[in-house]
Amino acid sequence: MDFISATGQWYSFEDFRGNGGHRDSHASGEDAPSGLRELLSETESFFERFLDDPVAAGEQASIQLILDALRFISSTRQHEAFGDFIKHVESHAPPFVVASFEKQEEAEAWLENHPSPPVFANILIGDRYHDVVYERETNFRRLPWNRDLDRYLAWLKRVEPPVADASFATREEAEAWLTRQPNPARRMWVMIAGEFYLAAHHPNISHRALYPLSMDESDEEETEGP
Repeated sequence: MDFISATGQWYSFEDFRGNGGHRDSHASGEDAPSGLRELLSETESFFERFLDDPVAAGEQASIQLILDALRFISSTRQHEAFGDFIKHVESHAPPFVVASFEKQEEAEAWLENHPSPPVFANILIGDRYHDVVYERETNFRRLPWNRDLDRYLAWLKRVEPPVADASFATREEAEAWLTRQPNPARRMWVMIAGEFYLAAHHPNISHRALYPLSMDESDEEETEGP
């Protein structure tokens, strides 16, 4: 469900369920890596056993929702994207994003022309996080900024106090270094002119960014995990 939410596929998932997708025969997972294919199959079988189990009385709706999500991922052949999302979460990388733009105008043009925007997903505009707000019934579309990155940096600083893996005199030097990395880590601390930055890699959109730790607002009430 986190994958469906982070990728903005609520409407697609809703349509899948409304069209009886959960009653179709299991979609082929032949395009998935064998390990992930087996894990998805085992997970689906695990939850199927509970549908008619008296022990799970009252939980059938939630169980069916989980099964529908697994089948939605398989039927839309998103195994590779799902596997990458799992790696993203396990590495405690910055909040997942689905697109990146340099300027507000570029992002607004993308949103305006998108046939089915990724509702409530995160995008970057000038390396600042924004929500994709979209209401299908009214075609309402907006890109308000959010504080997801601020809260994430506050949480990460608390659970993993920053220690720089590399230091640079200027941001330009750091950007050039990050660009040259063939396979950068999804996140690592660097120092630029005495200030900590998080060097981040968003492989799903081929984007690299430097987020200053000063973005952290350090509100203890907002330092829960990402």
